[in-house]
Amino acid sequence: MPHYEEIGLAPDLLPPMANGEVVFDAPWQGRVFGMAIALSEAGVFAWSEFQERLIEVVGSWDARADGTQAYPYYELFARALSDLLALKGVVTDRALADRIDELAARPHGHDHG
Repeated sequence: MPHYEEIGLAPDLLPPMANGEVVFDAPWQGRVFGMAIALSEAGVFAWSEFQERLIEVVGSWDARADGTQAYPYYELFARALSDLLALKGVVTDRALADRIDELAARPHGHDHG
């Protein structure tokens, strides 16, 4: 798992952390986080592009939040990633939604694919 210095996000955009390490409550959170890092390292987008999109997504959520909801960091992170991939023409929202539905329909314990 990346150490917080390796992530390169502003302190208010950092994912949940413990002892300087990123923590995940569910497997999908680690997967989407790792996917964003891998895609950036592969040159699909610059990490700064992802940071800008995440700032926009978090800002939009903050503007609508009424203070009663838990901060959905990884949902916002995933939204920023899917938005950026769609913007860059890597994958459409529809194709991504179809794949998510396909994976969600798999029986428990069959989350590889």
